[in-house]
Amino acid sequence: MNVRRRRISGIAVTAATAIGLGTLSACSSDSSAAGNTDKFDVVASFYPMQYLAEQIGGDHVNVTPLTEPGQEPHDLELSAKQTAQMGEADAVLYLKSLQPAVDEAVAQSDVKTKIDAAGLTKLEDHGNVEHDHDHGGEEHAEGEHAEEDAHAEEGEHALDPHVWLDPVKYTEIAEGVAKSFEKADPDHADDYRKNADALAKKLGGLDTAYKDGLKSTDTKVFFTNHAAFGYLAERYGLTQEAINGLDPESEPSPARIKELQTEAKADGVTTVFYETLVSDKTAKTLAKDAGLKTDVLDPLEGITDKSKGDDYLAVMESNLKALETALGAK
Repeated sequence: MNVRRRRISGIAVTAATAIGLGTLSACSSDSSAAGNTDKFDVVASFYPMQYLAEQIGGDHVNVTPLTEPGQEPHDLELSAKQTAQMGEADAVLYLKSLQPAVDEAVAQSDVKTKIDAAGLTKLEDHGNVEHDHDHGGEEHAEGEHAEEDAHAEEGEHALDPHVWLDPVKYTEIAEGVAKSFEKADPDHADDYRKNADALAKKLGGLDTAYKDGLKSTDTKVFFTNHAAFGYLAERYGLTQEAINGLDPESEPSPARIKELQTEAKADGVTTVFYETLVSDKTAKTLAKDAGLKTDVLDPLEGITDKSKGDDYLAVMESNLKALETALGAK
């Protein structure tokens, strides 16, 4: 998806990958011995992938994240050490198009099991939210025009990668990850299946909580710092309006700010949401100018000490409470 193109250079990736492959050769020519532990070694590109690997793998996996807590994942550039870790691992779990540097390193790595989460569910085009939407209040009340507008353009937009924020799509990905783990490490297949089933139940409960909590609200429109919540909005009949589009750090146009101020009045918007890993300056400026409140809606791209919860489920529950308050849930 990444609208930004701050890619690690091909030369750097090639060099780093060469180091990784060299380390792999030095360790062993036997792929079963690859990695630094006697467990199933998984490299996870960023937190939502790390969470799946840990939940499904349980005690049988050793998970190494590429994105550190507090690091904005879209801008990740890999060190030679990280690329070497990927080369030594038994599996890499990533979301293609979210982190170009990871995509390039995975493509050049000979890690045996490559699991692309984007291929385990259906990605959708939610459009360029700053320019595509027709901001009629009645349409927003329906919460359906975002998808229509997204397809009005002729395929010029990147597919939205933020699938983990939809518990249903995240469950689909979890199922695919479990199958990959079972195939790659058949000795522990029963445990992977059991863990995946337990995770599916948790995510099913989360989905139910969102359906019930957001079923009846004063408004269906919410403002966010960047367009991370398109899948969540679509799943629960809401309309996301983002200040910065898919890029969390782009600058909105003055026309966009004015448009949002007008829309806030028309649709009864009370709150501008910002997030923990990106500057809240623009969100707070918009809120002040439009007389709105601010709150955190966490896109869960990483867990830090600022996160309102210590894992995926806890932060998603916190997000639900924030939405219920902002939208006037009954």
